[in-house]
Amino acid sequence: MKTKDWLWLVVLAGFAGLIWCRDRSWVGDASEVLPILGALPVFVWLGAPWRFQTEPFHLDTPRLVAAILLFVAGSICNSTILLAFAWTLAVWSWLKLRLEPAERTHISRLLVLLVMAFPWVTLDAGEVGWWFRLSAAWVTDHVYSLIGFEVTREGTLLKVQGLPVSVEAACSGLKALQAMLIAGTMLAFIQLGRHRYYWWSLPLLIALAWFANTARVLVLTAIALTFGTEFAEGWIHAWGGWFVLMVMFGLCWLAFALLAWRSGPPAAPAAPVAEKTA
Repeated sequence: MKTKDWLWLVVLAGFAGLIWCRDRSWVGDASEVLPILGALPVFVWLGAPWRFQTEPFHLDTPRLVAAILLFVAGSICNSTILLAFAWTLAVWSWLKLRLEPAERTHISRLLVLLVMAFPWVTLDAGEVGWWFRLSAAWVTDHVYSLIGFEVTREGTLLKVQGLPVSVEAACSGLKALQAMLIAGTMLAFIQLGRHRYYWWSLPLLIALAWFANTARVLVLTAIALTFGTEFAEGWIHAWGGWFVLMVMFGLCWLAFALLAWRSGPPAAPAAPVAEKTA
């Protein structure tokens, strides 16, 4: 890369810092939010080896203009996810023209990791957390009722055999959701990066994250019924987030392995195709 490329990377880093610092309400949960920055080194790792052209520095003007418009819209609407898309588009306006043509399709599938490198779930998706909690309480109500337990529910508050169970904000899975999405995207790319089902696997991550979090609520309720509320609210509750991540990772691995098997052999790498058409 040339000097102008490095200068453009500095500009992009500055705008990324601006997006992170414009709303610092995530600071209270920094230990759970900052790990999403791991999406950036994962992007670099999965994209390696990086092959750049030797042509002079230039940007894709239409994409850069679209990125600027998205940035303005995100600033006006106070939307971190729009700003994340704007930043990712700005990166691609440079990267698409800098990469060897044979690498572009391969790398474009990793752009979702750049979008996930910003705290938009924490800042923009409060409603998602509420629906995660409400649906988990609803499923818990019906599962334990089918088993034969006496269950009553009001919103996210349940009584199972007279035992009060509250699906609090910490049970929404919202704080771990973005980390789960990053881990799931990494696994999807490793298993399905060259398969036609890759893009279809990404929406599946949301469903798997919800399933894993709901399973956590069901398990903690069973533990409370068996060993008492105090035990369920102790260390095992604190480790519930890790349980969700492990279940999510296992479900992703199984689902993507099935998709890879169903789609058959992966597509041939782009480089040989480019040589043939040349």
